[in-house]
Amino acid sequence: MDRRRIVCFGDSLTWGYHPVTGLRIPEEERWTGTLQRLLGSEYQVIEEGQNSRTIATDDPSEGEKNGRRHIIPCVESHKPLDILIIWLGTNDMKTRYGYAADSIAGEMEQFLEKVQAYNHFHLNDGMKVVLIAPPLIGYADGVSPMEEAFDFTRTREISAALPERYRQVAETYGCRFLDVTGTIHVSRADGVHLEPPETQKMGETVYRFLKEEGLL
Repeated sequence: MDRRRIVCFGDSLTWGYHPVTGLRIPEEERWTGTLQRLLGSEYQVIEEGQNSRTIATDDPSEGEKNGRRHIIPCVESHKPLDILIIWLGTNDMKTRYGYAADSIAGEMEQFLEKVQAYNHFHLNDGMKVVLIAPPLIGYADGVSPMEEAFDFTRTREISAALPERYRQVAETYGCRFLDVTGTIHVSRADGVHLEPPETQKMGETVYRFLKEEGLL
């Protein structure tokens, strides 16, 4: 019997960027690896994380990071899919973009519209979509190497406002919504990324959510 397939589409929090070393957290310690371990052999967790990926913004200095441009080719390459988990929005808070929470939620609205249109017309609505809000960012001890890209005073306010806006967008497009802002905490080393114990807790959190929502 074919395994059920789950694609996790995200940014460096899914890729596994270590906030202290800047290297990649080992596979088994990333949240996707933890989720795979908890789900067992009947499931295949497909990790699609990219550093600096945005929801829909082009950034010539970063290269090909536009998530909206890549999402449908990603779904097509991995289908048939049972669940698509989307965890994006952190990079959209970068200072150079100048986005407020409403603007980021507006980008996500267009992103989900594209995903659900494909889901409806090409997959007969067979793919369940889960949207996750970014964690609260901008909380660091001392000087963070990330603060050059993120105005931490501003991003703390934006990240605090995003969950409710994401919830509304998810409801509009028939997606399940997971808010991890009270559960998952960024590293005090850089104020943006997750250390290994927290990435593992993220995998456990997603696993419980999928069970509670009846998606497994």
